[in-house]
Parts: sequence; C-alpha cells; structure tokens
Amino acid sequence: MVLPLLLVLVALCLALAAWALAFVVRDRAVILRQLFGAGVVELALIVQLVVAGVLMGRGHHVNAPLFWGYAATALVLLPVAAAWAFAERTKWSSVVLMVASLVVGFLGFRMWQIWGAA
Repeated sequence: MVLPLLLVLVALCLALAAWALAFVVRDRAVILRQLFGAGVVELALIVQLVVAGVLMGRGHHVNAPLFWGYAATALVLLPVAAAWAFAERTKWSSVVLMVASLVVGFLGFRMWQIWGAA
C-alpha cells in the first residue's frame, strides 16, 4: 500500500462523512451527488487495492487472508450503503452513508496497519 493513496482515501471518506452529517443535521435524505461521491471513494479504494496487489505480486509479504478480508469488506460496504440510501428516502439514508464512509476510512487505516506488520 502507498501512504499518499491511503491519505487521499481517508480524506475522501471523511469529506463524504461530513457531507452526509450535514444532511443528517438538516433531516434530509441522501442525494444522487452524494452517491457519486461514494463512487469516487470506491474508485480510490480500488486504485489502492490494485497497487497493493501489484506490490504483493512483487514480493511484499503480508497476512494476505486478513488483508484481503478487510479489502473485500471495504469494497462491499459503500455499494450496500448506496443501495440502502437509494431505497430509504429519509434522513437515515444519510446516517447509513455517513457511518459506511467512516468505516471504509477506518478499514483503510487498518489495512495499512496490517501492511506494515509484515
């Protein structure tokens, strides 16, 4: 994993969470632009995981099952939250998006810890 990509991922997650929190405070549902923002976070996560896969292929040793377990969870979380937000048209959709983006940021940090423990 590359630290600058991780920092971008975490910053995007925090920005999305703050945006969703603003909607929670105003008692509003998620809007389509926020789901596009979640797509940007997902794209940043995919780029980070491709880089990690290449580095693992070049010989970096890491606890692969644990690392890829966290990666799979992070990859699935935002699409599930987006589907929930699309179906749930209340402020709770914003809460779900906020929590999911915070969890993805935490999972990115946790993958970084696993990466460094090798």
